[in-house]
Amino acid sequence: MTLRLQEKYKKEVVPALRKEFGYANIMAVPKVTKVVLNVGINSRNTDSGFLDAVENTLIRISGQKPIRTKAKKAISAFKVKENMVVGVVVTLRGRRMYDFLEKLINVSLPRIRDFRGVSEKNVDKQGNLTIGFKEHIVFPEIRSDEVERIHGLQVTVTTNAGEQKAGAELFRLLGFPFQKKQ
Repeated sequence: MTLRLQEKYKKEVVPALRKEFGYANIMAVPKVTKVVLNVGINSRNTDSGFLDAVENTLIRISGQKPIRTKAKKAISAFKVKENMVVGVVVTLRGRRMYDFLEKLINVSLPRIRDFRGVSEKNVDKQGNLTIGFKEHIVFPEIRSDEVERIHGLQVTVTTNAGEQKAGAELFRLLGFPFQKKQ
């Protein structure tokens, strides 16, 4: 069973990008390579209960076990000690990546309060899109009555576009809702 977003990419996005940018080879057409979900842990939130809750929410959102990232060196101004857990990260590729992107575009982004679209400024010079969520409860797997503490979440969609214009057009054709230009 192939996913709808993957089918849409093959049947609609690839021909449209080849026509617009003049790619001679199908392999030169930009594609999404991975999606990274990241939650930064504040030095004040070092209790293991909060860390476990963050891990559980990432497991529910992504369907994959996250990795705890540790500080490489101590920074006294931020009260960070060496080998202290400073974040939790999940990298999605393949089937889980397309499943997550489909859910992000069709369910999670429309659930954001006062959402007017993703800014094109979120696409960097390499064609990667980064979206920050202030509340993780916009994802359908998280029930708001079970949440003890709300935390933020960063989603980075990495492409092999190599330039901002091609990356932005790839995301637009995939169905990401961008803000209207004024």
